[in-house]
Amino acid sequence: MLAGLAVTLSAVAVYTAYTAVQMRGLRQLQAETIDRNRADSMLLLRIQNDLNLVNVALRDMLDGGEDYPLTAWQSQFKRLRVDLEDAVTREAQFRPALGPEGPRQYLSASTAQFWDALDRIFTLAQTDEAEARTRIRISLEARQAALTTAVARLLVENNDNEKQAAAQTRQIYARAERNVYLFLAAILVVLLANGLYLVQYNRRMFDQVAALSDRRSELAQQLISMQESTFRYISRELHDEFGQILTAIGAMLQRAGRRAQAVDAPLRTDLKEVQEIVQSTLDKVRTLSQALHPAVIEEAGLETALRQHLPVFEKQTGIHIDYESSGSGPVPDQTVAIHMYRVLQEALNNVARHSKSSRAAVRLRYSSDCVVLEVEDGGVGFDSATRTRGMGLVSMRERAELVHGRLDLINANGGGLLVRLTVPLALTETHA
Repeated sequence: MLAGLAVTLSAVAVYTAYTAVQMRGLRQLQAETIDRNRADSMLLLRIQNDLNLVNVALRDMLDGGEDYPLTAWQSQFKRLRVDLEDAVTREAQFRPALGPEGPRQYLSASTAQFWDALDRIFTLAQTDEAEARTRIRISLEARQAALTTAVARLLVENNDNEKQAAAQTRQIYARAERNVYLFLAAILVVLLANGLYLVQYNRRMFDQVAALSDRRSELAQQLISMQESTFRYISRELHDEFGQILTAIGAMLQRAGRRAQAVDAPLRTDLKEVQEIVQSTLDKVRTLSQALHPAVIEEAGLETALRQHLPVFEKQTGIHIDYESSGSGPVPDQTVAIHMYRVLQEALNNVARHSKSSRAAVRLRYSSDCVVLEVEDGGVGFDSATRTRGMGLVSMRERAELVHGRLDLINANGGGLLVRLTVPLALTETHA
């Protein structure tokens, strides 16, 4: 990812720098060539217009229809000279950026020579007007025609320069457009390569996570199986060994009590107290054995185990339990039943420890493809931020996954918590 990001940023930086250089060259071309060329062309048109006015004035001077001396046009030529010289001076400012200097120097020199010749003709007209008219025909008109031709050539040259600048501009835009396409293609290639790498990397990560999840599930299943095996072993030891020992002790105390009836009343009383203690211990051992491993699940099934466990829970905690069983469908086998029974135990223990409720409801519903176990209380509910913190909840979720079921924790609107375990079942034995 970092390599792909670095390549992408490098490509963006290179393309940005190249584009900046291209745009700078384009601006320079426009400022130093195109804009100056257009301004120069406008000044050349102004010079050409002034030369046309000079030509018209020269024809008027040579026209014999009006009885005016040649010196009468001197003021008109003075105005034309001021404007023409100003235009030539301004045009000279644009010459370094344009083509060869020869034609432009010729324009400046020829313009100055034209006005010098005109001044001499006006001086000659004061003494010999006929000679002055002759010189106008021979010299001034030719000079004016040469200036007009020079201006026309410069306009053609400017037009050619503008065409070249336009061609260069099109080339710059074409290169910029091509580079945009190349840049987009490079970015797409980088993004595609980076995306493929991310897909492969994420796929490997997901495979690793899935493998870890499978191993975790296998480990959890093994641990829970070992736990159940240990509970079964301890339960049987308590029931068979300690239960039999306590039963034998109780029988011996009962027999000793009967023998002591006629001998010693205080001894008989002590023996009776010891017998009650032994019986109480035997009851506790049987209760503990039943809690560790309810053998009734193997003998009579899940529902019978629930009916036996709930009254014991009520007696121990003082919480009233409303039990309801409904529907018909497959009965879960022993493996599924023990996990559902453990979920019930943990849910009821949470009710006793956390709910602050004096009542709870246990519902067992059968259907054609699943069995649903619900434990609901009317207590304080459950904070979603702490749902994953307790080991009891972790154990319930692990057991739900082991039977391919789903565990839902739902806060009721009126308060309290609903724990729902939904387990899909294969058709085995039908519950009536």
